[in-house]
Amino acid sequence: MEDRLVTLAIRTFQRAQMIKTVLEENGIETVIHNLNLENPELSVGVRVRIKESDLPRALKIVEEMENAWEREPVVSPLAIQKVLVPIDFNDQVAKAADFGFHFADILATEVVFLYVYFSPTFTISSNHDLSTYSISDSELLRRIVSTANAEIETMTKSIHARISKGELPNIPFSFEMKEGVPEDLILEYCKKHKPALVVMGTHGKKVSNELIGSVTAEVMEACVSPVFAVPVLMPMQSLDDIKRIAFLTNFDQKDLIAIDRAISLFASDKMEMYFIHASDKKEAWSEVMLAGIKSYFSTHYPQLVANYDLLNATDSPDLLNNYIETHHIDVLAFNSRRRNLFSRLFNPSLAYQMVLHSDTPLFVTHV
Repeated sequence: MEDRLVTLAIRTFQRAQMIKTVLEENGIETVIHNLNLENPELSVGVRVRIKESDLPRALKIVEEMENAWEREPVVSPLAIQKVLVPIDFNDQVAKAADFGFHFADILATEVVFLYVYFSPTFTISSNHDLSTYSISDSELLRRIVSTANAEIETMTKSIHARISKGELPNIPFSFEMKEGVPEDLILEYCKKHKPALVVMGTHGKKVSNELIGSVTAEVMEACVSPVFAVPVLMPMQSLDDIKRIAFLTNFDQKDLIAIDRAISLFASDKMEMYFIHASDKKEAWSEVMLAGIKSYFSTHYPQLVANYDLLNATDSPDLLNNYIETHHIDVLAFNSRRRNLFSRLFNPSLAYQMVLHSDTPLFVTHV
């Protein structure tokens, strides 16, 4: 007799996917069925179905998963989570700090500045007498920390002065200082505290500095929180200057959540959204899907001016930069899947490439 499928649970799509992954890791074949047959891509609840013979084991596994979810603290994504602004006291700090404060004001939360330092041992040589002077690790560390504390004090006074003048919103802010590798500790902080948003500086293509750009790119590739990358030479000074946002979509269901997040964060009375799909070949189905996204957001966000375009290539920074310049795009947004270290080393993502080769602000989510 054939082993029929039974419904184990009805959950959100995200939770259903998590259940499916764990069950299949335990050798239980799992199928997800949409309840919303008319618009499956917008389905809120989906059925998790398994073979009837696997039901006893599956129930025990799911029960353990859901007990663990109930023990997790419930954190509001907007009201409690803070805006994280990693800094290194260079010329990018002022612009990143400004946007961090304005985003925190919108999200009704606080700003946390994170400064990460490392203390390499180095040697200073004199060419005159060939003598060598060595600075011990402890002395070097003391100097680094002392300098950082002085920079923090100066920046704190500057922020308070600007708040007093009305140049920045009057919201709480704090500093954290840690020793280690910047990208590692930023990601560690995000994993632990799950900030509502990370605002980071990047030099962009006009100022060549791949070290700073690569830190931002590494964070964007693996961060659990949305990241807004701020090029130091971009002309925009405030969120009021953001009028046109381009969203690069692959027609993934999760893109709808990411687009909604971008619209909410950059909300303005005259926002214009450009939905872009890049592909090596033009397909009629792409036209239908792109038009469907436009129609959906025009219906749910009547104040939104929606446009859509198909580009004839994939993962091309030059192609996107040309499109951005032609259409006067203020922010390029997209949903990016977190990838492992091997993938990031040998196949840099579009986010990584755009950080190093674009002067347009980037908003990247991982939904």
